[in-house]
Amino acid sequence: MPTMIDERRSYVAGDWVDGEEILAVENPADESRVAEIAATPLAEIERAIRQARRCFDSGVWADAPPSERIVAIHAFLDHIEAARAALVATMVAEAGQPTMFAERSQFLGGLAIARATIDLYSSMPHEEYNPVPLDEATRGRVAVSIRRFEPVGVVSAITPYNAALIMALQKIVPALLAGNSVVLRPSPSTPISSLLLGAAAEAAGLPRGVFSVVVEAGAAGAELLTTHPEVDMVSFTGSTGVGARILAQAAPTVKRVALELGGKSAQIYLDDAVTHVAAGAAAVIAGTAGQACVAATRMLVPNERKDEVLEMVSKTYAAMRVGAPTEPGTTIGPVISADARARCERFVALAVDEGAVVVRGGGRPVGFDRGYYFEPTVLDAPDNANPAAREEIFGPVLTVLGYRDIDDAVAIANDSRYGLSAQVYSADPAAGTAIARRLRTGAVNVNTALFSAYAPSGGYKHSGIGRERGTDGIRAFQEVKHLVVGELR
Repeated sequence: MPTMIDERRSYVAGDWVDGEEILAVENPADESRVAEIAATPLAEIERAIRQARRCFDSGVWADAPPSERIVAIHAFLDHIEAARAALVATMVAEAGQPTMFAERSQFLGGLAIARATIDLYSSMPHEEYNPVPLDEATRGRVAVSIRRFEPVGVVSAITPYNAALIMALQKIVPALLAGNSVVLRPSPSTPISSLLLGAAAEAAGLPRGVFSVVVEAGAAGAELLTTHPEVDMVSFTGSTGVGARILAQAAPTVKRVALELGGKSAQIYLDDAVTHVAAGAAAVIAGTAGQACVAATRMLVPNERKDEVLEMVSKTYAAMRVGAPTEPGTTIGPVISADARARCERFVALAVDEGAVVVRGGGRPVGFDRGYYFEPTVLDAPDNANPAAREEIFGPVLTVLGYRDIDDAVAIANDSRYGLSAQVYSADPAAGTAIARRLRTGAVNVNTALFSAYAPSGGYKHSGIGRERGTDGIRAFQEVKHLVVGELR
């Protein structure tokens, strides 16, 4: 097995920092201790913020030509790319992700998104003329009206455990390209892979203070990063409950807040597309064990085809291989912790109490005495009021719901406090698109999917504020300044 990343210290404003408090990182596949990390002292997190502020205000990074920042970020990514084997081994061990997912989706996918983000940023204007009606331009002394895009300032980036590398790159690359200073705080469950980003910043020669990586076992540091008056923006991916607390913490200092939060996405199958449900069901849990905010865990099918669908998806889940992430052929690894597995168990029980039927799975797989494994589970729910259809379980649990007609399907899909994504399947793309336009979600995939640096991601309702990726994801880390210029008369 490849050697893991061996760094155990935080990277604070150009310095490698030890700490007395120890953060023990557990392997969810076998409950062994992966490593002991020196948690960043709170005073050092404070220093990371203050040094980020000084670095930003000095202009050494923020005022550098965009071309210089682009060269530095390419070098940053080159260092990450060179650590492929160690980084993949680390993500497998700390997150319990199958090797194929860690390598293809996180490592290769993350770097591809990051490098394409550089290309996108390069194509975007840093200043652009602002159209003004002719009578306004000629009535006074206005010669030109310009919109100028400038960095926000100091950014706190707080990332989740389920896709630590790619989520970090989605935040820090556009933020740094735009000229911001960034303090990254990864999930306490999966901090080791993020420590490599500190080494990458050092190797790329980023100015001291422009980037820091801090780790902690609790939430005191995260709270400092969301309340400190010298932080200008918080970018967070995680649960809706924590996101709501971050909004409250950021409010007194009127920070900009970008949130990508929970989801309870629906996948809708028209009658002419029911034969495709097996692939849709597999996509919910393959690689991530259902630990993805965009996972379409509500499957909506015509009432008269529901029994047929339940049989098909149950056979699909029965064929998926649950196992150690390092074993070839493993499709589904463990969930992240004992608490996460208990949440799956609790929601299956609540669903059954409210009339759902467990068609497949529903508990811990036989033969797994260690590790936080949960069976791929199919629930036949009586309606959308069932707990399994209302709450984000964040595990390998699919809820199948029947609908009467298209209007009913749209109503069921929209009947959720979440609105992160959705899927529509139909042999008639035009019919699928018509349904997609009626869904209250940040993204809708019709018969296909796209995960690209050029396409935005984000949610409606309780699923978040703002967008990541795409031009919107870059502009999220920028302020818009209006310049009006005229002759002095």
